[in-house]
Amino acid sequence: MAVTAKAAESDADLDAADGAKGKKPKRKLPIKMLIIGVTALAVIGGGGFAALKMFKGTKEAQPPAPVAKPAIFVDMPDVLVNLSNSQADRPQYLKIKIVLEVADQALATQIQPLMPRVMDTFQTYLRELRPTDLDGSVGLFRLREELTRRVNAALAPGRVNAVLFKEIVIQ
Repeated sequence: MAVTAKAAESDADLDAADGAKGKKPKRKLPIKMLIIGVTALAVIGGGGFAALKMFKGTKEAQPPAPVAKPAIFVDMPDVLVNLSNSQADRPQYLKIKIVLEVADQALATQIQPLMPRVMDTFQTYLRELRPTDLDGSVGLFRLREELTRRVNAALAPGRVNAVLFKEIVIQ
């Protein structure tokens, strides 16, 4: 007990001596706590700055929404062809109503004089089809893509956006 009393007196003497000099006793923070604090402050500050820039930048950087032009549709004459089928005892026919989707009215007026060429390309392609070529949605998708490719070749340099089916009958 005498040892602890002497240690307490010596600590009190040191504190009194420091107090006389006007200095407070230093508290040392562990180095790990200091690193964690600085890192946390940097992460929070950096995240806040990034969020501010990101949200502020999106409001200013958004381009105005483009105005969508209404599509122009050009009706094609009805097409009636017999399908190529060597195994059937009776011929099968395909009746199809097609609409062309174009970007502007100028192209729609350019199509009218070229309509015989477009109809010829459609007729020659459709006559070579077999009824099995038109089975299911995959067959119709292939037909649409091929007709679009052929009409664009016939109308070059003009370009049709899509070939749309109004009616398809296989009989």
